[in-house]
Amino acid sequence: MALQDTLNQMLQEAAQAVREARDASGLDELRVRFLGKKGSMTQILRQMGSLSPEERPVMGKLVNEKRAELEELMEARRKALVEFEKRMRLASEKVDVTLPGKEPAVGRLHPLTLVQRRLEEIFIGMGFEVVEGPEVELDHFNFELLNLPKDHPARDMQDSMYITDNILLRTHTSPVQARTMLTHKPPIRVICPGRVYRFDEVDATHSPVFHQIEGLVIDKGIHMGHLMGTLETFAKELYGDGVKIRCRPSYFPFTEPSSEVDISCYMCGGHDDHCRVCHGTGWLEVLGCGMVNPHVLEMCGIDPDVYSGFAFGVGLDRLTNIKYGITDLRNNFENDLRFLSQV
Repeated sequence: MALQDTLNQMLQEAAQAVREARDASGLDELRVRFLGKKGSMTQILRQMGSLSPEERPVMGKLVNEKRAELEELMEARRKALVEFEKRMRLASEKVDVTLPGKEPAVGRLHPLTLVQRRLEEIFIGMGFEVVEGPEVELDHFNFELLNLPKDHPARDMQDSMYITDNILLRTHTSPVQARTMLTHKPPIRVICPGRVYRFDEVDATHSPVFHQIEGLVIDKGIHMGHLMGTLETFAKELYGDGVKIRCRPSYFPFTEPSSEVDISCYMCGGHDDHCRVCHGTGWLEVLGCGMVNPHVLEMCGIDPDVYSGFAFGVGLDRLTNIKYGITDLRNNFENDLRFLSQV
């Protein structure tokens, strides 16, 4: 019969296509193509109306048999594909436990962190305590308690980042010293590390965000000799026994008398006119310091007739650049792995 020949031909075509199917999605397409509502098998069933009553039962039985045969073929192919995909996945996920392990990349501490931790070790060894305070500060602590009157140039809006008339991003870590004097009775020995903020253009030596460590000592009988001894110890511990310090008179509202402090160039010792660190001067400016102004002690509730003290402030970025020979301040903030991996 012509219809039977069509059925056999369709079955042969379907069997060949099923054997060549490469994945489950392709097999689903074949199921729709041959067994779906509009598939080849359905088209053959619709032609049975042209058969004689005697032929219809025979042809119907044959179609059902072939349909079942094709479904079994598709199911067998589906199982084979699932098994093949499983083997391929296991092969791709195979781990050779005899191979040596890969050592993971380990990060490094930032140069600023290394120097800050070293400074904290040095000062803790001298009996100091590390204290911290808020970066968003009240004008009262940032300026007023530090003997900075309303008309002082340091309060200019071009230097300080004000949020409101009385709130700003701290311009130094000195307000932590003021807070400490208000809440602690002498003797006081603290250092105050942290970020500070000032309006400044970004270049190789300036940044609107930088880091400071300030120190404060309040006790009976404190004098400039204690200050110089503390600073000399800190410099030698950080840069080596050969480092020397020198003081130059200066002015800070917070201290009286006040000094700028230089250290001898640890790179050339002042003997190289072409030194890339000190540029041949032999000295590097590192900090400001002085004896705490008696008026500041009074404002913070400490009797200046009984107690005296000294304070100093050092730029952590400056110390870090000197120690590691960093010539561009921006390297400390850009997180370039090529730079960080050199430390």
